[in-house]
Amino acid sequence: MAKTKSVWKVLPHRPLQKLSENLWHLEGDLEGMPLKRVMTVARRGDGGLVLHNCIALADHEMAQLEAQGPIRYLVVPNGYHRLDISVFKDRYPQAKVLCPRGARDKVAEVVAVDGTYEDFPPDDAVTLTTLEGTAAREGVMLVRSADGATAVFNDVLFNMPHLGGMQGFVLKHVTQSSGGLRISRISRLFLIKDRKALAEHLCRLADTPQLRRIIVAHHEIYTGDAGAALRGVAATLG
Repeated sequence: MAKTKSVWKVLPHRPLQKLSENLWHLEGDLEGMPLKRVMTVARRGDGGLVLHNCIALADHEMAQLEAQGPIRYLVVPNGYHRLDISVFKDRYPQAKVLCPRGARDKVAEVVAVDGTYEDFPPDDAVTLTTLEGTAAREGVMLVRSADGATAVFNDVLFNMPHLGGMQGFVLKHVTQSSGGLRISRISRLFLIKDRKALAEHLCRLADTPQLRRIIVAHHEIYTGDAGAALRGVAATLG
């Protein structure tokens, strides 16, 4: 993935989807890659919007987003999801850029970082927590809505269908990224530093009251039994 864009460039994407009264989801394309990327937007109890993994949209779409509340936080969920963060900070200079503390140096290569997940003000609707076992390089955003809770991950979890062709073969057999909710081989090799610690954290997240859905950074929302799914993924780390 490119380090960051220097201009506001809108790539193909699907419409902004409202999931609950304070939660929105959008899936977009990446140039030259079969991966889809995901932006999640959550509204805090104080009305401010949190943009997790920013994706540049057309002006009328950004106006639609802005109508939901003031954009106050731009979350860069790891050191590699930086593609649109620079142009977002240019467009919304009042918004604070936050990232996991273990990713701060990498994110700071392309944009000034205002703080880490620990600096996110307490809120009843939206929380940011560093994931144990990842050397503080990734975290999870938990959003509480009227219809239940949503856990928003980044690259720790994939939920990608199998694809055809050579790229699909690589994703299925080499990176082991496709085929439902899972931890990819890339994450196991380069992101996870303590499997036991991460497994225990995932199990605690699985116990979140009324956990309704899991959102990941690439491809599909998981809407089955989210708690059981997280426990199943945790079991693969043993």
